[in-house]
Amino acid sequence: MNRPRMSRMPLIAGLCSLLIQPCMLSAAAGPTDGEQEARIRDSVVKISATLRYPDILKPWTKQSPRDASGTGVVIDGKRILTNAHVVLYASQLFVESQQSSDKLAATVEAVSPGMDLAVIKLDDESFFDKRPPLTRVQALPEVKDAVVVYGYPQGGSSLSVTKGIVSRIEFVGYSEGASGVRIQVDAPINPGNSGGPALVDGKMIGLIFSKLTQADNIGYIIPAEEIDLFLNDIKDGRYDGKPAMHDSLQTFENAALRGFLQLDKKAQGMIVHRPAEDRPDYPLKPWDLITKIGDKDVDNVGMVKIKDNLRLQFQYLIQQKAKGGKVPLTVVRKGKTETIELPVPNRWPMLIEPLQGKYTSYFIYGPLVFSTASRDLAAALDRPGSPLGAALALMGSPLATRRGDRPAFEGEELVMVTSPMFPHAIAKGYDNPFSKVIKEVNGVKVKNLRHFVELLRDSKAKYTSISFDDRFSEAIVFDHQEALKATDEILSDNGIRQQGSDDLMAIWKKKAN
Repeated sequence: MNRPRMSRMPLIAGLCSLLIQPCMLSAAAGPTDGEQEARIRDSVVKISATLRYPDILKPWTKQSPRDASGTGVVIDGKRILTNAHVVLYASQLFVESQQSSDKLAATVEAVSPGMDLAVIKLDDESFFDKRPPLTRVQALPEVKDAVVVYGYPQGGSSLSVTKGIVSRIEFVGYSEGASGVRIQVDAPINPGNSGGPALVDGKMIGLIFSKLTQADNIGYIIPAEEIDLFLNDIKDGRYDGKPAMHDSLQTFENAALRGFLQLDKKAQGMIVHRPAEDRPDYPLKPWDLITKIGDKDVDNVGMVKIKDNLRLQFQYLIQQKAKGGKVPLTVVRKGKTETIELPVPNRWPMLIEPLQGKYTSYFIYGPLVFSTASRDLAAALDRPGSPLGAALALMGSPLATRRGDRPAFEGEELVMVTSPMFPHAIAKGYDNPFSKVIKEVNGVKVKNLRHFVELLRDSKAKYTSISFDDRFSEAIVFDHQEALKATDEILSDNGIRQQGSDDLMAIWKKKAN
């Protein structure tokens, strides 16, 4: 027998009569699902770029223009957040919304190639009048949270929306030495989605930046807390980088290690294998056991508990606990517990640095093109299947033997022949020194590319001798005046605009003191 349903309207009306103000305020303040969706869509934009990447082997020119597209999201300050790889090396940059086909000119305000984040600004800021910034959550999401991904992937021109769940959260290396938290999702992500927002319950949890190409529907998101670190860093108009430790560590899982250090089973942490610096006053020593970072216990594989069901590498806490460039650590040293302040610099200079959005400086002398060794060039020479990488190692080239070194002195660079030798009569009988690192000019050890140009500029000798820093390469000797004449001929024959990059030409033309 069917019973008549009792209407719930009188009950709801009664509750509202008791709580009339809260009910009315809530109804007035909260947007409907449709309104919220419309706001989100208005804040997600398509970015079109013309990219001119450096030509590493021909540093006097750039690669041919290539068109690329990605996604961005409106943030506070009338700015748009996107991925660095969407805008890096952009010669032209345009933004358009889903409601308009107008392309508005944009410029890059700040960029972090390592963390793959960038902020761009529009020439016409009235664009933001009806496009509010999305709300970003401060806390990390929970695994299994439902996530919605917005973007402009290839294959269409309209805004795409896909759904999935948060499947993993971990602290990992990004690129160019940077590390940070990364959120893994199983939502479909495709080329063009880069720079689009990922939302949980209508709030932005992070920015899409990559996908796993060897698997279906595995994508990665830069979480909001990493975005906030980046935005706080660039408030002074410059990106300085994230604090990090650079010491070599090892796990404390092996029982023999415990006996060797004379520590009982209660001790846990990470062992210092090689401190980042060997100066006597450096706070960490070999065989120190790092047991705490701040007040958080470090376990035997370097993990700390962040919250229920979430453990991350303890280095994650450095970016939260660092103050004044130092972070507090508790260590056990020779059986005694000590508290130290470890330096965690924002920048860790390396001998072979990545270009990070810059173009290579170069200088042409005779048939040879010289430049500074970069990580990008080293990677190109040592790509899989290339025999050159093995040959450099066999010769003892610094490109191989010093790949992970820091500069031996301030300003040290590896100067190398960055291009195949131009054909010219003065090169007769010499092997092509392409990829060789310069050791000396006229018997003077070369410090960096600027110093190399100065040595050539100030030379009063009739001949210029150039020796290379490896086991087998022959020295090259040019008549100095003939080399200068050959330079002009080579520039003319090959349509090269000038002998060197602007920074080095300023040095070349400057009179010696």
